[in-house]
Amino acid sequence: MEQVPITKDGFFVLEKELEDLKRVQRPNVIEAIATAREHGDLKENAEYHAAREQQSFIEGRIQELEFVIGKAQIIDPSSLSGNTIKFGASIIIVDENTDKEESYTIVGEYETDTDAGKISITAPMSRALIGKSVGDSVEVRSPKGIRIYEVLEVKFNK
Repeated sequence: MEQVPITKDGFFVLEKELEDLKRVQRPNVIEAIATAREHGDLKENAEYHAAREQQSFIEGRIQELEFVIGKAQIIDPSSLSGNTIKFGASIIIVDENTDKEESYTIVGEYETDTDAGKISITAPMSRALIGKSVGDSVEVRSPKGIRIYEVLEVKFNK
């Protein structure tokens, strides 16, 4: 069974989501289905069909989260150190063509949030950066073409 790397914070977020789905959203949708059934003919009952669709989504997400949590390998980035980029590293890179600096933290695929600078360990950018150190140039293939970055900083948040 393959493990899924995840940070402590990411694991906590998934656990909270799972608890909310089981304790709040699942009972709410069951109640919505019961209420919609009271309105009569189910074939033409939009409320009923919407509630059943929502129930299907909730049950699917619960299964997915239970699977991921069961396979989770929790990695605490604050326990890591070094100058080499690996899972949990917070990095600063600069685009060698535009001189634009970018900051990222490499996290598990279930905690990715590009708006917050959290990129998945499986993303092309992460795969190109893993194993590199400060001063290294990295070639990254992206939909916009090949980009070349220089690693400016590697740290592990304490």
